[in-house]
Amino acid sequence: MEAIYQTFDFSPLTTEETSSLLKHAAKLDQVREMLMKTEQDSLQSLELVDTIQRLGLCHHFKDEIEYVLHHQYSAHNSNDGLLEASLRFRLLRQHGCQVIADDFFGQFLRSGELKLGDGLVGETTRGLVAMHEASHLNTGGEEILREAAVFSSLWLNANKATICLDDELERMVNFGLSFPQHKIVAGFTAKSYLQFVSDDNHVLRELAEFEFAYTESLHKHEILQVVEWWKRLGLSDELKSSRNQPLKWHVWSMAILRNPRLSEHRVMLTKPISLVYVVDDIFDLYGTIHELTLFTQAVKRWDVCDELPSYMKTCLNAIYETTNEISSFVYREHGWNPIHFLKTEWGSLMDAFLVEGKWLRKGEVVKAEEYLKNGVISSGVPMVLSHLFLLMGNPLSHQTQTLLTDPNGLTHSVAKLLRLLDDLGSAKDEEQIGLDGSYIEFYMKEGKAKSREEAREEVMNMVSETWENINKHGLSSTSPFSAGFRRACLNAARMVPTMYTYDEDHRLPLLKHHLQTMFADPAFAKALLSWQS
Repeated sequence: MEAIYQTFDFSPLTTEETSSLLKHAAKLDQVREMLMKTEQDSLQSLELVDTIQRLGLCHHFKDEIEYVLHHQYSAHNSNDGLLEASLRFRLLRQHGCQVIADDFFGQFLRSGELKLGDGLVGETTRGLVAMHEASHLNTGGEEILREAAVFSSLWLNANKATICLDDELERMVNFGLSFPQHKIVAGFTAKSYLQFVSDDNHVLRELAEFEFAYTESLHKHEILQVVEWWKRLGLSDELKSSRNQPLKWHVWSMAILRNPRLSEHRVMLTKPISLVYVVDDIFDLYGTIHELTLFTQAVKRWDVCDELPSYMKTCLNAIYETTNEISSFVYREHGWNPIHFLKTEWGSLMDAFLVEGKWLRKGEVVKAEEYLKNGVISSGVPMVLSHLFLLMGNPLSHQTQTLLTDPNGLTHSVAKLLRLLDDLGSAKDEEQIGLDGSYIEFYMKEGKAKSREEAREEVMNMVSETWENINKHGLSSTSPFSAGFRRACLNAARMVPTMYTYDEDHRLPLLKHHLQTMFADPAFAKALLSWQS
């Protein structure tokens, strides 16, 4: 991590940099003008909004995008081609509009068959990539979107030989299949998507490149703050076998909160995320059941226990200080103190860790559903997202508190997604020793699957259903949760596969690819990826 300190330049803004900021403001105005002047119900207008979204620039144009989509809502008709229908459906649903999938895709998917007409290969291919992208927004039980996913994937893969004759089409198909827009954090693929933005659209390209540089600089400063905080805690000195990955942990915050204005919030959020990993390792690698019971009781009392070993006391102090810091921030910024609720969330997390720890140490075989229910809490996701909910200024009412703790709600569905995808692997993914449960193992011991392959298939079906539930809650404009919080939860879900897809060397190739793409400074990118060494 020392290499991180050598990559910063704290010099004040030069005249050239000040001029660059003024040019940036002018380009923002030019793009706003483009959005408002383009025919509002046209395919061109949809494509412009989609490009802005994919480049991670939509926070600049919230009002203009809402204006465009208001016009697009009533523009759909039966004469639309597959590309226009698919793109309009996806953008409208992503922005909370109540649209019915059958109205958009019924004319293309009839009697279990795909009806495409006699369009050109390029036109058909673009339409099917758009349909494939749209199929990921299933909010539960929408059979036509499941059919759209199957047919689009089959057609695109079956016709690759023809598609590969056109380099641009081939890149578009590969990008759409690998990085469906709804399930990828926009900022992590924005630079890669720039290849599809016409050179003629120099204003949008230049604006995106400025944003990339600004965001990179911002994240560098955030990471420095996180590293300094982590070193100051001293936990890595006491827990030699524990994960020591504050840079990786901050990537979660970078993904969840994309708006550049939320820099302080990202740094704050990384702290409880880091502590979840630490506590997880303490339960898996270090404590006895007696010590872990005292540890859990101390957190629930919000007090120090003299009987605990030194490293547990250090961890307790870190939990207390971080929670008090976040509570003070919320009180200072928004006028209420959430300390009681955050203490309760920490208590629930510790209880779940303790239950899991007892099961694994005693070798108990519990029902898979019981393990999963507890594992959702022990993932730490509900606790972290509760911190985020408050950091973003959302008031804690009886209704929102109920929703934050709802086993079928948005935050717990994100946690379920993480737990299921995590359990498809094992502790070996990060070359750890220690105790680690697995839904698949308990599922097989229950006799519900004849083979590991059958169990994995069942888990993947559960993953698909969980995504549908995340979409149902995350895309609902009638949700009492703010649009910003719902978007953050969706980003957390989008990040899960990136964080839990390991290669044979126990590394995260997709995460490595995204970070090397995001950070133009190779020295910094190398330092950022050093946790994998």
